[in-house]
Amino acid sequence: MSTASLPSYYLAPNLSRTPAYTEEPQEHEQRIALSDRLRSRNSGTFVKQSRNGEARLTLNAQNGPIPTYGSGGIIDGTIDIAKTENITSIDIKVEGHLQVKEIAEGGTIDRKVDLASSVLWSKEEIAPCPSSCDFQLPLPHTFEIEGQHYNLPPTYNVKLSGLPGFVAFIEYSIHAVIRRSTVATALAPRMKASFLGINVGNTYSSVLSMPFIYYPRTRPMVPLPAPLKLTQDCFNGTPDWQLYESVMTSRRSSLQDISTRLYIPASRIFCASQNIPFHVTFESSALSLATFLPFGPSGNPSTKKPTRLQIMRKVTVDVRHQLMLGTSKTDMWRVDCLGEATFKHAGDGPTWVSFSGDISIDPPVKVMGFKVGGIAVKDFMLFSMTPPEAQQAPFSELRQVIPIQLTTDVWSSNGNSLGTDLPSESVLSVRSS
Repeated sequence: MSTASLPSYYLAPNLSRTPAYTEEPQEHEQRIALSDRLRSRNSGTFVKQSRNGEARLTLNAQNGPIPTYGSGGIIDGTIDIAKTENITSIDIKVEGHLQVKEIAEGGTIDRKVDLASSVLWSKEEIAPCPSSCDFQLPLPHTFEIEGQHYNLPPTYNVKLSGLPGFVAFIEYSIHAVIRRSTVATALAPRMKASFLGINVGNTYSSVLSMPFIYYPRTRPMVPLPAPLKLTQDCFNGTPDWQLYESVMTSRRSSLQDISTRLYIPASRIFCASQNIPFHVTFESSALSLATFLPFGPSGNPSTKKPTRLQIMRKVTVDVRHQLMLGTSKTDMWRVDCLGEATFKHAGDGPTWVSFSGDISIDPPVKVMGFKVGGIAVKDFMLFSMTPPEAQQAPFSELRQVIPIQLTTDVWSSNGNSLGTDLPSESVLSVRSS
């Protein structure tokens, strides 16, 4: 075979260097999307220094008044030591503190839990004690109290007024523990407590502590469904919408009962910063619907009608597992309204009237529902009709409770939740139950 018939090949030019990369777009470039992981870079530095200046704890976290971390967050920092003589060990640990307390001292739950720890240096190592130790501690997603496993709850505090009243809080902190060997003398007792640490025997421990905020982020597994279509006499339901039916009983023989058909997204998981859509239909005789009109929904949000659709939050604290002194009251709860629906007339007929609308949560909330130890935060939707004078009203009261779950972030098709300012290293998707 002749070499003249062989095809010729193009020889690529020799590139002297790889293309330059910059974190921010250049003049001829355009950013199309910003990944959540890129935005989770720590942008703030927080420093805690001992009184004598011999030790310093530095944390790298989201910029703000206090270090803040999210789901699966990495606590990144450094311990600097001015004098390394006689140091026996350097430890770092992350601690969670949960307390539920009855104000009259009737009972208390008080738990401290070690969430993560690491020995940065020990005298058993061959290398001498360093003057600076870097560390990275991942926050766990779960933890255990008294044999029960819970998801790591957010930083939280609440006060419930009453007789008795209750206070509860969940706090997090990181502690740098520096142990030194020392010789006990008459001037230095073998056991001494101080602001910086504790002297026990021949070992002195100095502790630097810094609190931080934990806000886990979540998002729905599915997006909000498309609105339902209104047919000649009702909404045409789909699998993406769940129907909840109820009845308002008539108190007068001349009137018929009114049936209610409330549609909400079937997942019952909603982002707290998004409007929550709904549809509702009232069905009865023409006379009953006309009589119900003054008690029905109003298109004016400033007008508080007896018929309401609200997002409610129930906070419960409980110390029932502790010994109570002088009282049998071991728990208390309160219910707050997070948001209320705006109704818009969608259509009507001789025996029905329909409304559509949405519920907005205002002001927005950062802490979503959780349960741990003696603290429980639960959200639900309340569909109610409460006449001002119940005994004289033509229809009985309606109260329908639907459990829901709120999330911090909106649903996203690519797994990223863009446009949110809550700091986190990951966002957990929430499945409907």
